[in-house]
Amino acid sequence: MSFVQPSLKGRALRLLSGREYSRAELERKLESHEEEPGTLARVLDELQAKGFISEQRVIESVLHRRAARLGTARIKHELQSKGLDSQAVTAALADLQASEYERALAVWCKKFGTPPADAQSAAKQMRFLAARGFGSDAIRRVIKAPAST
Repeated sequence: MSFVQPSLKGRALRLLSGREYSRAELERKLESHEEEPGTLARVLDELQAKGFISEQRVIESVLHRRAARLGTARIKHELQSKGLDSQAVTAALADLQASEYERALAVWCKKFGTPPADAQSAAKQMRFLAARGFGSDAIRRVIKAPAST
């Protein structure tokens, strides 16, 4: 029994059926399957022209999936690693920055829920929030005034 290898376009569409990918991500994933130079670029141009590849949808997808659990710094890093335009990333993160404290408080409440008893537990809670990508101002506000929830 022989199986026909899917075309570059078929592989790209299969990937896109699972989630949104940026053009740069698709290039990285599919470059090893390119047989003739330039065919991958033509396939991606065609998919982008037809609206299958959209930077804005990738940004919206990441924000929708990750904003409730991660801080602005982690989300910014994830968006930049996808090879997206820096201006589009900056514009998307401007709205996210306004809700940083509320999101950090929600994550803190879910994980800890009680104010730190001593400096060691406060440091542990602060490290947890920092690892999630929340800014130092939001972290300080959450740790200093968690009783106001």
